[in-house]
Amino acid sequence: MDGGNHSVVSEFVFLGLTHSWEIQLVLLVFSSVLYVASMTGNILIVFSVTIDVHLHSPMYFLLANLSFIDLGACSVALPKMIYDLYRKHKVISFGGCIAQIFFIHVVGGSEMVLLIAMALDRYVAICKPLHYLAVMSPQMCILLLFGAWVIGLIHSVAQLAFVVHLPFCGPNEIDSFYCDLPWFIKLACTDTYRMGFMITANSGFISMGTFFLLIISYIFILVTVRKCPSDGLSKALSTLSAHITVVVLFFGPCIFVYMWPFPTVPVDKFLAIVDFMITPILNPIIYTLRNKDMKVAIKRLSIQLLRLRKIF
Repeated sequence: MDGGNHSVVSEFVFLGLTHSWEIQLVLLVFSSVLYVASMTGNILIVFSVTIDVHLHSPMYFLLANLSFIDLGACSVALPKMIYDLYRKHKVISFGGCIAQIFFIHVVGGSEMVLLIAMALDRYVAICKPLHYLAVMSPQMCILLLFGAWVIGLIHSVAQLAFVVHLPFCGPNEIDSFYCDLPWFIKLACTDTYRMGFMITANSGFISMGTFFLLIISYIFILVTVRKCPSDGLSKALSTLSAHITVVVLFFGPCIFVYMWPFPTVPVDKFLAIVDFMITPILNPIIYTLRNKDMKVAIKRLSIQLLRLRKIF
C-alpha cells in the first residue's frame, strides 16, 4: 500500500482502564476529585503569583507558568476519561484523536523545557547569587517561557506531520483511555517500524537526555550547596528536593512509555494515570506545602476572596 491517506476509520474506540462497573465508579469519584483539586491548586498558584507582589520574582514566575501548563496537562485527557466512565461505548473521532495527541505533546514538550529553565534559575540563584537578578532578568524569563512554548509546538508538529497521513483501514480499538502516538501508529495498515523509531528518537531519547541533564545539574548544585551555611543549606535542599521530585514524576512515565522495548498495557495505563492525574496535583502540593512564601500568599489571596464574597 502506498503512503497516501486511504483512511476509512472515522473514529477510535477506547477500551478504557477496566471493564468492571464497580471499579469504574471508584475511578469516576477518584478522578473527579483529583481533577477538581488539581485545577483548584494550580489556579490558586497562578493567581497568587500574579496578584501578590511579594512573589514577583523569577522563581515564582516560572512556577506559575508550570502550574498553567499543568492546567493544560490535566485537561487534555482527564475530562474525556471522566466522561467516558459514564458510557459503555467510549469513542473519539479521528480528528479528536489527532487533536489530543497534538496538545499532549505541546504541553509535554513545553513543560520539559520549563523544567530546564527552573533548574537554570536554581543554579544561578545558588551558585551565582550575585549575578542572579542580572541573569534571570524579566526579559530572560519571558524569553525562556517563549522558547518553551515554541519548542513544545515544534516537537508536537514534527511528529504529527509524519503520522497524520497514515492509512487506517481496519482495527480502531485503543487499549487505553486517551490517544497517543505509540498506540495510534499501531493501528495503521502499513509498516510503521521506521515511524516507531522516529517517535522513540523524538520523544524517548529527548526525554531521557533531558532527564539525565537535569539530574546532573541538580547533583552539581547539591555539591555547591554543601559549602553554604546551615540555614542556607536547609532552605536550598528543601527547594531542590521539590524540584527533583517533580522532575522524576514527570520524566519517569515519559521514558517508560516511549523507551521501554517491552510495553505492557497495565503498566502503561498506570503510568498514564500518574502523568495525567497524579503529577498535576502533586506539583501544587509539593511547591506550596514546602514553601512558606507560597503558603502566606495563598492565605492572603483566600482572605481577599472571602472579603469580596461578603461584599457581593
